Amino acid sequence: MFNGGGRGGRGAHDDKSKNFGLALKRLFVELKAFWGWIAIAILLAVGGSILAINAPNKLADMTDKISEGLVVDRDKIVRVSQEILANPQEESKIDGKNISVADKASFLKTMQEMQESLGAESIHEGDLDQEKAKKIYAKIDELPESIRSLIEPKMDLEAIKNIALFIAGIYIISAILEFFEGVTISDVSNKFAKSLRRRISEKINRLPLRYFDSHQAGDVLSRVTNDVDTVGMSLTEVASTLVSEVALLAGAVIMMFITNWTMALTAVAASIIGFVFMALVLKKSQKYFRAQQDELGKLNAHIEETYSGLDVVKAYNGSRMANLKFDKLNRRVYHANQKSQFLSGLMHPFMAFIGNFGYVAVCVVGAILTMNGAISFGVIVAFIAYVRLFTASLSRFAQSIGGLQSGAAASERVFEFLDEEEMSDQAEIKSRVKKETIAGEVEFDHVKFGYEKDKLIIKDFSVKAKAGQKVAIVGPTGAGKTTLVNLLMKFYEVNDGEIRIDGKSTKEMTREDIHALFTMVLQDTWMFSGTVRDNIVYNRKNVSDERVMEVCDTIGLGHFIKTLPKGLDTDVLESDSISAGQKQLLTIARGMIEDAPLLILDEATSNVDTRTEELVQKAMDKLMKGRTSFIIAHRLSTIKNADIILVMNEGNVIETGNHKQLMEKGGFYADLYNAQFAL
Repeated sequence: MFNGGGRGGRGAHDDKSKNFGLALKRLFVELKAFWGWIAIAILLAVGGSILAINAPNKLADMTDKISEGLVVDRDKIVRVSQEILANPQEESKIDGKNISVADKASFLKTMQEMQESLGAESIHEGDLDQEKAKKIYAKIDELPESIRSLIEPKMDLEAIKNIALFIAGIYIISAILEFFEGVTISDVSNKFAKSLRRRISEKINRLPLRYFDSHQAGDVLSRVTNDVDTVGMSLTEVASTLVSEVALLAGAVIMMFITNWTMALTAVAASIIGFVFMALVLKKSQKYFRAQQDELGKLNAHIEETYSGLDVVKAYNGSRMANLKFDKLNRRVYHANQKSQFLSGLMHPFMAFIGNFGYVAVCVVGAILTMNGAISFGVIVAFIAYVRLFTASLSRFAQSIGGLQSGAAASERVFEFLDEEEMSDQAEIKSRVKKETIAGEVEFDHVKFGYEKDKLIIKDFSVKAKAGQKVAIVGPTGAGKTTLVNLLMKFYEVNDGEIRIDGKSTKEMTREDIHALFTMVLQDTWMFSGTVRDNIVYNRKNVSDERVMEVCDTIGLGHFIKTLPKGLDTDVLESDSISAGQKQLLTIARGMIEDAPLLILDEATSNVDTRTEELVQKAMDKLMKGRTSFIIAHRLSTIKNADIILVMNEGNVIETGNHKQLMEKGGFYADLYNAQFAL
């Protein structure tokens, strides 16, 4: 875009790993506006987790109730036996059941047989093996119904049903809370991503041209699209998971220790290995997540660059070279992704192994404690559920940390962009300039400028253009012609000296006011998505079609527009019938619509043929009448009627005058002019 000397551009980004903790801290600070909603989401997640954590204990109670209904109550057998032995010859009532003398005799006989075959201690105390238990249950089945109904195993179905309904209620309420928590976090992440895009859009307009000159367009676009999307997805998929899993982890550990500290230590010890492994992976993988985002930005930059210059790539048979570079960048993205995802992916299978190992450890220790009578079978069931919660939460937590790393790396790139140095503040500039009051006198007073402070391009430039004059700026490539115009438009700040418009320094004028004073037609034919009319009246309101066609007729574009399928309503980017030269004429028409006292033409006729150039030149003469005009041209034949011709070389004006004077002088300008016709 710029002529006027070389400048060192960065273009590439440092692949050095950033601080993961600082990235998360910055992200948390940036979310300040959403802290209230995040707090609500955390409360919902904690509430759902607390309910889910209480379920295993209730499940243990239900298991014990079921177990009680499956195992004979030997204490009851002893009690019934004692009551029958106390009065064996008379009918009596036990627990509301009438027991006849015959039933008592049958019961005593059966008990005698069991004692003879199994031993009294097997019936009243001690453990029963499977074979003895079968014999006892078989004998109980032989008892009279009146006594059998007293001692046979019974399930408390009402209690079991109530516990089951309570557990179901817990899980339903927990799911509802988690649903609303997910909706809240999703809403926060989408709004945050929206705010980031808005801030980036506003930031782009506040950044100096220097930034875009030193950064690839594709990398900037990658920050706006890929990186912001990654941050949003990380918040949606990771943040809610992290909150829930942390609550589940903490709750599961607390409840395990409350239930039985021995088994809790067993489960936690088995999982400590997972924590150590996770910490090692986090430490190793962060730089790869950062590299992943950086390499993706470089790949996008290459794609954007190749696509925008596709005609040149094809014309110079550069497809192979472009493809090779793409393959190289694509491989770097692949390797960065492979390393980051490989390390992140290790967490899931390893945590699954730790979870299964925890199951085995809990079952073994639980079996030993049950045999010793320290815990019931229901406690083992509860612990299996707690271990499942603990290990599953730990696994999801590890995966979430991997996603959080990717989001943190992306957020670093987004915040790097938002933290870039902006154009100088204009808050102190109070006075406003109205273009209707500007005559158009422009003065450069000992201006010095360099894109790098120690390398001046404009070394000591002074010139004064009177209002209404046509000023042509000529010189070899790199002489500083376009740089001069960029300074005049205040795209860059001068290092030293002053630029004045009607005697007022541009330092005392806002950029918006300066831009409103100029109509600018560049050599690049920038066409925007929209119709021919939209492109011509760009950013102007209340411009009639008659005025648009009048301008088009003036520069010889009217007939062409009338031949288009939809005339002014033809879409520029979708039409194949609009040539590069005609697009150039459209940009010239856009400039003519803008009613400004100052005009800049930067190689405005470079893409039109000789005949069209002559028509455009006449139109330009009409446009420039009464306006101070600055014309940058390599075709010196187009500026022969300029009032002042500034001949630049190496940042200095070396000759000044009109065409006739400079040709008679026979100096640098004459050599440039004659070189155009040399064979």
